[in-house]
Amino acid sequence: MSTSVTINGKTIRIDYSAPSMRGRKIFGPGGQISKDGTYPVWRAGANDATALATDADLTVGSLVVPKGKYTLYVATDANPWQLIINKQTGQWGTEYNQAQDLGRVPMSVNKQAAPTETYKMTLSSAGGNKGKLQLEWENVVASVDFTVK
Repeated sequence: MSTSVTINGKTIRIDYSAPSMRGRKIFGPGGQISKDGTYPVWRAGANDATALATDADLTVGSLVVPKGKYTLYVATDANPWQLIINKQTGQWGTEYNQAQDLGRVPMSVNKQAAPTETYKMTLSSAGGNKGKLQLEWENVVASVDFTVK
């Protein structure tokens, strides 16, 4: 799957694999993301690592992200969750190397009334040079704002 947005003539794109719930609990104790009650760094999808490519320098939350290619992860043990932007690319999704982190930014995390069966990431324009990255799965919606420089 992919999602992309063009803001100020610059394209931001995310490529990811979209798993489905298939009757499973996803988040919280006993969930697929936290099987043993611990909350790992999650690959923000399935299979290959979730890939971010940006034609422009960005500010994601308060983190400056130079144009280029990155991998996205989510720290679900943080409160609120943290979006992790990692400089390593091309790896399998579970091959997370914290030493390669560009940085972490807090996400807005909310519950949704109806569950989302298949994981979904969305990049959207928020007007002017602003955008939003949102992920939805099970009963969770998490998002972070960004600015295109």
